[in-house]
Amino acid sequence: MAEKEVLIEVKDLKKYFNVGKNAVLKAVDGVNFKIYKGETLGLVGESGCGKTTCGKTVMGLYEATGGQVIFDGVDIHSLHKKEKKEFTKRAQIIFQDPYSSLNPRMTVEDIIGEGIDIHGLYKGEERRQRIHQLLEMVGLNKEHALRFPHEFSGGQRQRIGIARALAIEPEFIVCDEPISALDVSIQAQVVNLLIKLQKELGLTYLFIAHDLSMVKHISDRVGVMYLGSMVEFADSDELYSKPLHPYTKALMSAIPIPDPKAEKEKKRIPIEGEIPSPINPKPGCRFAARCKYATEACKQTTPELTEVLPGHFVACHRVKEVNALGL
Repeated sequence: MAEKEVLIEVKDLKKYFNVGKNAVLKAVDGVNFKIYKGETLGLVGESGCGKTTCGKTVMGLYEATGGQVIFDGVDIHSLHKKEKKEFTKRAQIIFQDPYSSLNPRMTVEDIIGEGIDIHGLYKGEERRQRIHQLLEMVGLNKEHALRFPHEFSGGQRQRIGIARALAIEPEFIVCDEPISALDVSIQAQVVNLLIKLQKELGLTYLFIAHDLSMVKHISDRVGVMYLGSMVEFADSDELYSKPLHPYTKALMSAIPIPDPKAEKEKKRIPIEGEIPSPINPKPGCRFAARCKYATEACKQTTPELTEVLPGHFVACHRVKEVNALGL
């Protein structure tokens, strides 16, 4: 079997924000992962865990405080202005809010065509035909090109956002919670559109969301973040069938089951306690204050993300001990 080709490698990525005198918010703190060409990597966690900041730092929208984002062999945070422009042609982002991310004063044609103009890809009639093609590709009509964002529904606006991201023919797209602002009935349509486009165009996705059922539907592998750190990482089927970290288990237990009887009988694992502040975090496991299995070692020593099963990584002292004993 041919070895998968790595498109992006994130090494010890950090993004800190100074929020006051001697106060540092560690939004992303030492995250590591690889994304292979043609796959979808899901990134999940509660609101405020740092997943969006991670995605934007991978895209270069935020300057990294530390670590590297290696894209096709080159660290994007070491690129010069001209090289960054070339990178943005190969990597794009779909934003969470399809309304605020679209300029209300621009027509759909100009919104989608902006990237085309910046990179000088098409002009005149060719440009117009390309925009019409993109609109049809995402399930809209060419007649929509001359309308403004406020004339569309939330789902349609997100399709415009997808068309804008596709306009300059990128290889890699960060999908930053692209369905969280949409009605439940529309979410599956947008996710299925992303899957269809990936197959047709050979795209690679970093799919950020807190809807675990949708992440399972679209992702090949999934990383679970908690308070700026990666706590578990595995193939999608493996993670959902055999979660190991206490935090991941609690998240999985909250996924609704479509069968009312099974949903009623399902045992849910509650997470008690307050989420610790990401500002000047204390040493140790950041989940320790909310974990019923936490020991003194958990509060003193930060666990490293370690491969405990083939392709299955966990940052948890207890899981490592149990695994070492073969239990």
